[in-house]
Amino acid sequence: MEQIKVLIADDIMILRQGLKAVLEQNKHIQVVALAENGREAFEKCAVFQPDVVLMDMRMPDYDGTFGIRCIKEKYPNIKVLVLTTFDDEETIENAVNSGADGYILKEMEDEKIIASIKSVHDGISVFGNGVYNIMRRQIQERNSNIHQQKELQNLKIQFTLREQDILKLVAGGYDNKEISAALCLAEGTVRNQISKLLEKLNLKDRTQLAVYAVKNGLD
Repeated sequence: MEQIKVLIADDIMILRQGLKAVLEQNKHIQVVALAENGREAFEKCAVFQPDVVLMDMRMPDYDGTFGIRCIKEKYPNIKVLVLTTFDDEETIENAVNSGADGYILKEMEDEKIIASIKSVHDGISVFGNGVYNIMRRQIQERNSNIHQQKELQNLKIQFTLREQDILKLVAGGYDNKEISAALCLAEGTVRNQISKLLEKLNLKDRTQLAVYAVKNGLD
């Protein structure tokens, strides 16, 4: 097996040096360069052509998001494995959206960091357990929101255009006389339509009807 060339990007020098010492204990890994921010990591990719970049996320001036995006745009074959202390949703999302091939935390054991580097090098995306759980929760929340939006769309389809117009005006606080004037309908027709809507939705009064329209985006 050829050695995996690794570039380490971290703004803390002692961490860069310490990580280099740990990684080079493995005969399959060669640390070819160190960088203190995302821009320097990107610039050194041109010189050292690493196989894998270990990228911290929060660094002064040019952070990990900047570095990942630049590297993946110009050198798509270089793998970028995020190694950071931050596991909040925003930071994870920034890394993934920028093209990171994996995301692990610095608290991970040395052997697992080495194994993650090898996996990413071989084309396997690696995400630590805590990171994976956060990503899964984000996906579930998005799917739930999409499902709710579809339900709202289905609800709208169940109403005629006239019913939707009446619901909007009821939600806007219009009384029957004002609704009849706005829609050019007889006041009796408006009363009948509202009664049918109340029955259709199993609601008691026009206040509940107005609340329903607002909650379901029909206002």
